[in-house]
Amino acid sequence: MGPPVPDRIASGVVFTTPASLPRGRHELSRAQVVAAQRERMLIAATELLAGRGYRGFGVREICARAAVSRAAFYDCFADKDACVYAAYDRFIEVFLERLADDAGTAGDWAGVVGGFVTAYLATLERDRVTARAFQVEMDALGRPARQRRRQAIERLAGFVHDMYERRFAGDAPGAPLSAYIGAIYALRQIASDALDSGDSPDLRSLAPELTAWLSRMIVTDSTGRPPAAPPEEGSPTR
Repeated sequence: MGPPVPDRIASGVVFTTPASLPRGRHELSRAQVVAAQRERMLIAATELLAGRGYRGFGVREICARAAVSRAAFYDCFADKDACVYAAYDRFIEVFLERLADDAGTAGDWAGVVGGFVTAYLATLERDRVTARAFQVEMDALGRPARQRRRQAIERLAGFVHDMYERRFAGDAPGAPLSAYIGAIYALRQIASDALDSGDSPDLRSLAPELTAWLSRMIVTDSTGRPPAAPPEEGSPTR
């Protein structure tokens, strides 16, 4: 028996599967063709990483799964690692976009943290193949992958820290950035363990408990309570 056939990503979450390129003469520009091929290679690398692990595939398998030539691959990427890292970078950028959209609308700190946690888990749940690739299998790439993971966690932590400073800093002293980094590490690890369990966990069911814990973890209010929302402009204050 050959290696297992990897599952497909959920198109439209992190990656979008391009339409098949027309055969023969067509009106697509070279840039459009290269962009479609590049997206297919990012998808193929992600699916192979999730399904076979880092050591289970190479450039040949990426090209075969993406239906592109090796020449097309090397036009876009220096090697297999460059392709995987480019896919991971996309994963992080999509995370930041979704978190910015979903986490910033609540009126109190617990609601903001809840929006962040729910958006984080929901994005993983909507595309479990991509989630497994970059939450579980990515670490096998070694030190460069761990460094990239640290940078991504610091960006996510900075996003939440900055949101607190903008909206709630007057209500209670905020925790240092290192506390936010620790909270994101914990969130990531719990989600990764769930994805690696071999089952199909309901990731969103983790949100209430994680929200309560994380919202307390990254606030230094002496009462131990998350800060209240600031009064709306024009509202009476005591």
